[in-house]
Amino acid sequence: MENEVQNYFKEFIRSTQKMARDIPEVVKSFQGLVSKSLEPGALTTKEKEFVALGIAVAQHCTPCIYLHVQKAIEAGATRKEIMEAAGVAVLMGGGPAFTHVGEVIKALDAFNV
Repeated sequence: MENEVQNYFKEFIRSTQKMARDIPEVVKSFQGLVSKSLEPGALTTKEKEFVALGIAVAQHCTPCIYLHVQKAIEAGATRKEIMEAAGVAVLMGGGPAFTHVGEVIKALDAFNV
């Protein structure tokens, strides 16, 4: 049975493909920005994913939460590390961010982490 997180990724791929047909340069430029921004440098990719996840939680962006949990896991993050990053986001985002930590947990569970 598919869950909300898996459905999000399927729909995200379909939407991105449609956008790429309509506005290919915008999609290509945005994907380039994402790629370059998350390359390791002074910070590792994993650390950068924690920053992105924290912002996603603080900004209440459920799709962003799902994506950056996935990318953090791919970068080697543990459940504990991801939850601590989400906890710091609550510090900066307050109650509304706190309510979105459930989305982090939902994504971790979907990825069996």
